[in-house]
Amino acid sequence: MNWKKLTEASQLEEIKELSKTKPVLIFKHSTRCSISSMSLDRLLRNWKTEDGEKVVPYFLDLIAYRKLSDQVEEEFGVPHESPQVLIIRDSKAVYDNSHYGISYPEIMAQV
Repeated sequence: MNWKKLTEASQLEEIKELSKTKPVLIFKHSTRCSISSMSLDRLLRNWKTEDGEKVVPYFLDLIAYRKLSDQVEEEFGVPHESPQVLIIRDSKAVYDNSHYGISYPEIMAQV
């Protein structure tokens, strides 16, 4: 999976612009949470190379960039969870899920 790392608030504008032409996935991951690790592993095991043509994946490390996660919540109006997946389309969050609800087939159905 060819992640773009989400590390700066300025990237939120980039994501909104990009989402006007292709859906953007944001995966919010906690390195201290076993559920987060399991959800990430399930996503990675199912991800196909060609999925990168359908959606642009961003990875947000919640431990290193907690304030940025708060900005994602504020920008897209989706309460913080961990782990969490958001799909951004046309500058808006059109889908979100967290914990055991994170599902590759469901994510791909949204893009």
